[in-house]
Amino acid sequence: MKVDVNGRTFEEEPRPGQCLRTYLRERGWFGVKKGCDQGDCGACTVHVDGRPVHSCLYPAFRADGHAVTTVEGLAAPDGELHPVQQKFLDAQGFQCGFCTAGFLMTTAALDEDKLADLPRAFKGNLCRCTGYRAIEDAVRGVKNVEAPAPGESVGRSLPAPAGPQVVTGTARYTFDIDVPGLLHMKLLRSPHAHARILAIDTSAALRVPGVQAVFTHHDAPERHFSTARHEHPTEDPDDTRVLDTTVRYIGQRVAAVVADSEASAEEGCRRIEVTYEVLPAVLDPEDAMRPGAPVVHDKDAGTARISRPQDNVVGEAHGEIGDVAAGFADADVIYEETFRTQRVQHASLETHGAVAWIDEDGRLTVRTSSQTPFLTRRALCALYDLPEEQVRVMAGRVGGGFGGKQEMLVEDIVALAVLKLRRPVKLEYTRAEQFYGATTRHPFTIRVKAGARRDGTLTALQLRVVANTGAYGNHGPAVMFHSVGESMAVYRAAHKKVDAFSVYTHTVPAGAFRGYGLGQVLFAVESALDELARRLDLDPLDFKARNIIGPDEPMLTPGGHEEDLHIASYGLDQCLSIVRRAQAEPRTEPVPDGWLLGEGAALAMIATGPPGGHIADAKATLLPDGTFDLAVGTAEFGNGTTTVHKQIAAGELATTVDRVAIRQSDTDVVRHDTGAFASTGTVVAGKATLRASRALADQLLDFAAAHLGVERAGCRLDEEAVLHPGGRLLLKEVYAASRAVGLELAADGHFGGTPRSVAFNAHWFRVAVDPGSGEIRILRSVHAADAGKVMNPMQCRGQVEGGVAQALGATLFERVLLDEHGAVDTAAFRRYRLPQYADVPRTEVHFMETADAIGPLGAKSMSESPFNPVAPALANALRDATGVRFTEVPLLRDRVWRELERHSGSRRPPGSP
Repeated sequence: MKVDVNGRTFEEEPRPGQCLRTYLRERGWFGVKKGCDQGDCGACTVHVDGRPVHSCLYPAFRADGHAVTTVEGLAAPDGELHPVQQKFLDAQGFQCGFCTAGFLMTTAALDEDKLADLPRAFKGNLCRCTGYRAIEDAVRGVKNVEAPAPGESVGRSLPAPAGPQVVTGTARYTFDIDVPGLLHMKLLRSPHAHARILAIDTSAALRVPGVQAVFTHHDAPERHFSTARHEHPTEDPDDTRVLDTTVRYIGQRVAAVVADSEASAEEGCRRIEVTYEVLPAVLDPEDAMRPGAPVVHDKDAGTARISRPQDNVVGEAHGEIGDVAAGFADADVIYEETFRTQRVQHASLETHGAVAWIDEDGRLTVRTSSQTPFLTRRALCALYDLPEEQVRVMAGRVGGGFGGKQEMLVEDIVALAVLKLRRPVKLEYTRAEQFYGATTRHPFTIRVKAGARRDGTLTALQLRVVANTGAYGNHGPAVMFHSVGESMAVYRAAHKKVDAFSVYTHTVPAGAFRGYGLGQVLFAVESALDELARRLDLDPLDFKARNIIGPDEPMLTPGGHEEDLHIASYGLDQCLSIVRRAQAEPRTEPVPDGWLLGEGAALAMIATGPPGGHIADAKATLLPDGTFDLAVGTAEFGNGTTTVHKQIAAGELATTVDRVAIRQSDTDVVRHDTGAFASTGTVVAGKATLRASRALADQLLDFAAAHLGVERAGCRLDEEAVLHPGGRLLLKEVYAASRAVGLELAADGHFGGTPRSVAFNAHWFRVAVDPGSGEIRILRSVHAADAGKVMNPMQCRGQVEGGVAQALGATLFERVLLDEHGAVDTAAFRRYRLPQYADVPRTEVHFMETADAIGPLGAKSMSESPFNPVAPALANALRDATGVRFTEVPLLRDRVWRELERHSGSRRPPGSP
């Protein structure tokens, strides 16, 4: 074997059956990513003799005698970027960046003909973050980034600090490190939806060459915990063990094998013999609540914090404002219907995984793909009785999250092995494990009843919600409570009622997912109110505008008013104006003959941050060379918080972002950070950054004035100095003077995440529908976003576009399917269709002119909220086109066709009520 890789010759023979991807990564070319192992995502794309190949499918031995180029080899020897790399940098054609190397390698090989047909050219590359618009911009040479300017950072489209590393393949994700003596873990998983483990024989597994240990429930702590990560652990049920004596879904881990190689660990798993007592299982949440159903968790309700274990109800909410019976009696028209949403996979291209070791100080050190390093440390300490100072948890750059990594799914079992063996251990999920061993979006069934008078006044709104949380409750109660919050609070009605249930079943667990339950219930509420308006012969948007709350009105839900939640800025009226303007503009898009044309809109409100507080700490420090260090706890996974935090700090310190270095997502960096979830990265951690930077600016001016013997009022900061009446004192001179008197110029910032504000969004579609096939073609997509002060327009637009694209996938075709036994039947990208470049239309994004009274410098959240109004807006457009109300997503082509055929005898003209 002799292969040239990026100009270097390697002669090591590959292992039998080894693919080129692992061969390259083992030799340090970490820009080659693992996203699917089946040639579906393109993250592993490299060039062999100039031709792009998916290296996960390419046998390593076939590279013998050939030249291989990875993303690290695209740049010139002198370091000058390849033109494609520069274009992706200028356009910021990435978010988390995990897919970027693959797109770069594919793009670099495109000729003019292929460049003219990007949908075909990119059919082998997937991106879960961007919505593809920024990638197209990069390919077309569009420049989106702005140059930094001293003291003028906030509100500008400044580039991501890690951009150069992302486009050169040198950004380091979870497993992009070389750990000497690393052992590999693989998990044996349950083949049964519900069973009791009677015996486990590990003797044959331990005889496999290379196997170092096998861990079972005998080795695991007895205590129960929740995999969900929240600031207050009491929000979640304690129903999970590291390794349990009872399995409750197909795919639950039963044992862990640790070996010198993944192959040995996998063989060890195959050799384990488990004796099961198979128990009855229940897969449907309605069946699970019926008397006599198999009990998923037979635990003490108070100790485990489960609402009604005997009825499989992990959490529930019941409440009424006014008298809904009276409200419906006062209505001229009532609409009642049941809506259903499906399981959806987060599909972050970097799968769950962690690598851990004991450092030179004897501390447990965990490097993990997590949105919550600090909360994970807290959980590990509680689980293994360790003091916090003996545990360090850190995240590298995280390859996508979307809520799926607000869990502790791997760190606990890896820590168990490291603490037992005192050697480094790695566990990296396969793509299949990501489907059946991680979490999904909660499937919901929502019964909506809404009534209104003929003048368009909403009189009553009632919901019955059943959320299937799967075999474990992790986020179940919190998602359920949130789902019936802002979705009802945004509308003014004298009478409201909610009955909501989060229910256990013997299926793959559900968890946190972008929108956190709101998207599911908003699909029902926004669809129902659209239908109600049509039956009143009213314009749906006018009807909704009449009934939305105003800027000074309380947000009331039957569960009670959240005292710390406020409308601190109001842009919903502006959002609706954007939609109306789009509606009024003449149609220019061509529509095929015989296709039906329709338009539809939906709106959404979402809280910025969770109830009960969300903590962030930050620290800003002057460095010896006059630049600054900013330490924050929140993780970067494409959400853009790194850029925004540097912009905030640079603005407060009157400098440029390149003079602010940032350290983040490491429990050794700052005191505490709850995590990057609930749309808090900019608002909560950003406010902590603002306070730290502002306090440091005050310190600098105070010290310089005292040191110079001048009035503080006559001093101000510039890019690298303190300006004073007598001239300029360089910041590096300020540092030297402060250290000479034993003073460190550094300041802490803290924010507890309360009070909270709300963000607003509205989406509008124009669609064409082919009644002969059920195909839906999106002709125009418009999104209005009230994000308060937009800190970085380029990044914020990317968050909206990515959220819309992900929501379109969930609306049109994504679904995790289970077979009749409860096993996941779509455990691969080729069986689970993600939106590709060709599937995602360009969305016109409009930001409202508001400034929030709570968020830092007027900002509020905009990472989750764009997802929520997409499904109902598209369903409403489909209703407008066909006259048929669709009550279930995804809106699959065959499902649409069948429903249109069923209604063909009574089909109403497009646009009729």
